[in-house]
Amino acid sequence: MEFILVAAGTFLLCWLADKGFQKLFRSRPQHRSGKAVRLNKLYATASLVLAVLGVAAIFTGITSGWFLVAAGGLLIVIGICLIAYYMSFGVFYDEDGFLLTTFGKKSMEYGYRDILGQQLYNSMGHIVIELYMNDSRTVLLQANMTGVYPFMDKAFGGWLRQTGKRQEDCDFYDPENSCWFPQVGG
Repeated sequence: MEFILVAAGTFLLCWLADKGFQKLFRSRPQHRSGKAVRLNKLYATASLVLAVLGVAAIFTGITSGWFLVAAGGLLIVIGICLIAYYMSFGVFYDEDGFLLTTFGKKSMEYGYRDILGQQLYNSMGHIVIELYMNDSRTVLLQANMTGVYPFMDKAFGGWLRQTGKRQEDCDFYDPENSCWFPQVGG
């Protein structure tokens, strides 16, 4: 019973921290649009599991030896860092553009016309879409992220509208094969 209360309390604290984080740091119009690309919730769950395993290792290590205490501390730090990354990463978008937020960096706002092209990668069986921006930066999106395909469709529509191009003129456009923009690089 005590374990259930601790687990419920932990998840409640994480939920409250997430809501508070959103109120404090997400005040731009794109944040309020309700449309976003986010990391999969399994990422957050794995982060919490690592942190809890770290706490368990520390408690076990108090009586068993210093190695478990050190390993537990490392697991807690890794878990907290992954949770912070999960809470800070996002691509928030609306009709006019998108806002890229990442851990430790200033949020960047882009119009869809700022997309120059894309490159596709296969990383351990997962599709990675790299968008090239006009300021020499890139935006990496994994196909398994929540909301990535609706974002890419919206980005392509906005790109057409903002650049004055027509879909018929875009021979590269093939969303079935994850191609929305001209291929860049090689």
